[in-house]
Amino acid sequence: FLAGQINGTTGYEEAAGQGIMAGLNAALMAGQQAPFLLDRADGYIGVMIDDLVTHGTQEPYRMFTSRAEYRLLLRADNADQRLTPKGLALGCIGAEREAAFSAKQAALARVRSHLSTLSATPQEAQAAGIAVKDDGRRRSGLALLGYRDVDLLRLRQLWPELGEISASVARQVEIDAHYSGYLQRQEADIAALRRDEALALPDDLDYDRMSGLSNEIRDKLKAQRPMSLGAAGRIPGVTPAALTLLLAHVQRRRQSAA
Repeated sequence: FLAGQINGTTGYEEAAGQGIMAGLNAALMAGQQAPFLLDRADGYIGVMIDDLVTHGTQEPYRMFTSRAEYRLLLRADNADQRLTPKGLALGCIGAEREAAFSAKQAALARVRSHLSTLSATPQEAQAAGIAVKDDGRRRSGLALLGYRDVDLLRLRQLWPELGEISASVARQVEIDAHYSGYLQRQEADIAALRRDEALALPDDLDYDRMSGLSNEIRDKLKAQRPMSLGAAGRIPGVTPAALTLLLAHVQRRRQSAA
């Protein structure tokens, strides 16, 4: 809880999340390894830390889901799929959990692959109570699962073998299928975020020597010292014009160094 107290947050979950990140990075620093970072598309811990860095804590901070831009991706049901691989890469996941995660991932892959090979005509789908257009086009089981009010129980009327799928795996496949269209659009937004985050701002960037910045924006950048262009853009009051100046300055600096 010390991490939460130091950073001005309230709530046990917020403090625990910061403590986990502090502990992981202390161990990595002791081993002279690169720091472990989570961004706003990785998890709510990433949202929280980014908020604390770019917005500060003028009032006690609590993590709300509404603060996250990618809520469809940051769901409780897929937290293991998002974060366990990162834990494995760090070496902080035990053998038992690793085995359970691998088994679940393999089961999900098998079910999705099998659903992709199954197909039904509009007439067959309609006979099972699935409202599809009568366009003569066959649809895969995975595509049908994305329709409203369609679950694996409904699809078992077409393919009885789907009844052998475990409840936990079935539920995960259903949720992913229902959100698939929205998630594809959100993945494009995340790709844009990652491009901005990939442009690192040097630690020794001298904002006083950058012409074109207002005194207010310059003071905010000096106080926050954002690590990337994306982080700078999330500081309240930093305008798109200021970000363009930052981008041009960093690019010129890299060209000069090259």
